Amino acid sequence: MYQTLIACSELAAIIDDTDVIVVDCRFDLGAPAAARAAWLEAHVPGAVYAHLDDDLSGPPTTDRGRHPLPPPATIAARCGRLGIGDGSQVVIYDDSHGMVAARLWWMLRYLGHRPVAVLDGGWQHWVASGLPVRAGAESHPPRALGATPQVSRLVRIEAIDEAMCLLDARDEARYRGECEPVDPHAGHIPGAYNHCWRNNLAEDGRFLPPAALRERLTRALGRAPDESITHYCGSGVSACHNILAQYIAGGGEARLYAGSWSEWCRSPEHRGMMD
Repeated sequence: MYQTLIACSELAAIIDDTDVIVVDCRFDLGAPAAARAAWLEAHVPGAVYAHLDDDLSGPPTTDRGRHPLPPPATIAARCGRLGIGDGSQVVIYDDSHGMVAARLWWMLRYLGHRPVAVLDGGWQHWVASGLPVRAGAESHPPRALGATPQVSRLVRIEAIDEAMCLLDARDEARYRGECEPVDPHAGHIPGAYNHCWRNNLAEDGRFLPPAALRERLTRALGRAPDESITHYCGSGVSACHNILAQYIAGGGEARLYAGSWSEWCRSPEHRGMMD
């Protein structure tokens, strides 16, 4: 059972297993329809497609962020339509070094589904390894996926306070408020530390070893990471990459503030804290 990362060679060895469901999560924020077209053109054999906006986000029931987290029953139903069932080993990949794939990894973990892993190196490494690809639409018979939400892993805006240890996954310039290309206000939640999700990666685009991840997270936080850490980013996507990195590093399964900066900076009660 793979629960964090899976190497391309490992996936190639099990890809024909009927209990293995591969999900392509490629996504381009500037061209939301482009990745689905890219999936149709070529993908890992058997991979179904999940769209960040349409499948991994939903109506703002838990937050007011740009990529609201759907209710647990909706997540389970959507994953079931992809062919993911209670016994499925799920493998997720993208072409953005696991940034979007980690969102679905977290969502399935949030439901209580454990056999789920991100393809280390993603689409680029699969192709560079000379492994087979396939064109055209793929699908699997729908399956039932149970939902036992791990409610302690999800943080809502009203729970955030000065005593909470927050880690911002955005790049340093956005964290410092020097620029804000997407949201209406620049800056970060007061008291938050910063660890850009890209700092989890080696030069080849794969995750760093556990010891290196732990060292970098410890440096960012000023202490060792543990389950009390709450991760956030712009809209609750790249923060999941840091949660995955922390879990790989042996720091426990941290919490996600799904609304993230896109929700927090829009809240009237926080406006004075940003001025």
